[in-house]
Amino acid sequence: MNTQGATGTMSLEILTVHPRRALRWSQLTHSFAEWRQCARSRAELAMLNDRVLQDIGVTRCTANFEASKPFLIA
Repeated sequence: MNTQGATGTMSLEILTVHPRRALRWSQLTHSFAEWRQCARSRAELAMLNDRVLQDIGVTRCTANFEASKPFLIA
């Protein structure tokens, strides 16, 4: 039996970059970046004072509601 050939094939398989895996990783990092941006935006909205909220036409109740909503990334 030639075990060296099987090992050689295995190591080549491990080193091969699979386009699907790269695509999934890219999608994952993009989704994570979007998640962080949503979290940051909602935290900033929650920290705005009433005067700033009034200037942008948002009530405190609406700001709190929006800041507490869960977000989903499609």
